[in-house]
Amino acid sequence: MKQCDLMIRNTTVMTDCETIKTGMDIAVKDGEILEVIPSGTGEWNAAMTLDGKGRVYMPGLIDSHMHTGQQLLKGLVLDAKPIIWTRIMLPFESTLTPEKMKLSAQVAALEMMKSGTTGFVDAGSYFMDAAAEVYRDSGLRGCLSNSVMDEAGLPERIAMSAAEAVEATDRLYERWHGKGHLKVYYSLRALNSCSDELIRLAHAHAEERGAVLQAHMNEYQAEVDGIVKRTGVRPYEFLEREGVLSARFLGAHSILLSDREKELIKERGVRTCHCPFSNCGKAVPDTPDMIERGIVPGFGTDGAAHGGLSLWSEMKIFRSVMNLYHGVPKRNPKVMPAETLFRMMFEGGAAAIDEAGRCGKIEPGYHADMISVDLEQPHMIPTGNLLHTLFECGEAGGVREMIVGGRLVMKNREILTLDEEKILSEAKAYMQKEGAAL
Repeated sequence: MKQCDLMIRNTTVMTDCETIKTGMDIAVKDGEILEVIPSGTGEWNAAMTLDGKGRVYMPGLIDSHMHTGQQLLKGLVLDAKPIIWTRIMLPFESTLTPEKMKLSAQVAALEMMKSGTTGFVDAGSYFMDAAAEVYRDSGLRGCLSNSVMDEAGLPERIAMSAAEAVEATDRLYERWHGKGHLKVYYSLRALNSCSDELIRLAHAHAEERGAVLQAHMNEYQAEVDGIVKRTGVRPYEFLEREGVLSARFLGAHSILLSDREKELIKERGVRTCHCPFSNCGKAVPDTPDMIERGIVPGFGTDGAAHGGLSLWSEMKIFRSVMNLYHGVPKRNPKVMPAETLFRMMFEGGAAAIDEAGRCGKIEPGYHADMISVDLEQPHMIPTGNLLHTLFECGEAGGVREMIVGGRLVMKNREILTLDEEKILSEAKAYMQKEGAAL
């Protein structure tokens, strides 16, 4: 008999964004999927076996843009007067400590695992070593960055020169890139907050290491207008002029795009993502046009301060916005069908975490990054189309198992890699302390 590390027997499998198969076995070895075959047809001796009855196994969700450093701001941003970045988020991040970052990462990891997120891109914050240690231990597949800015007027604790900002990411890269399932990305927090020198330095250092460079892009009209005033061209056109755009660039948000910018994104193979709940207060992207051009954005939550870390919610919000803004005027209720939205989650997400062709499907040769969803619940049965029901009715609380790189990190909603009880106790103590201070 053939040997494998893990066998999931007699289950339903969502193999990709449009295919569901019933009565299947999944064999996993060395972190990869070996076979997805009709139940009982393979001869395997497994070190661990999971009964998949009553579950659907599907590719893990991927958060293409989140902020660990804003995890403790949950509940403090909604309905706050603009501009929340300068009034709330930046001042808070300037008070971060290694202890706060550790707690932020611990709570974020728990929230992602409980909601089915197996991979994520952190947009960058401070004391990222503390976060990296937590994420390594969690078993999640993560891409981490430092917050990189050099504009004048930043709080003294986070003010840096261009050279200092990039050198800090160099050190993070040396310590954590390739550790566990972690990668380190270079970053530009936002072009308006970065000098031309910093943009060139960050790009050069990322190029030297073959690393991805990420930035917040085309998120606010004022941001776009500021770059036009400073450079004479729009943000993506400016980065093209600087030689920055490539398939190793990730543009978060990317909701206010001109036709020329879309052309550049397509030509250069740039990766993009949308953050639906957060973006709703800023603009509606023309994603149907992007998809038609062959650009497949991923989904991000923009961090827990913007509605939590549930990607199930983000997908549903996005479908509603797309239907209302693009579908209704064109009388097209299928302007963004469920299959396309799952494609964005899996394909766009895999690109965002630099795992295109290795994540986002349950097929031989792909990473064994999977979650199971409990099908034996009132909100899931009966169904006439399981894929559509997964999209419409799937929710964070229905996720039961999580496997990342072939390792079982959550079983029947019990986290196996982190001490959930201790973390939640510390989070409650933090909340009580901060609440008393307000």
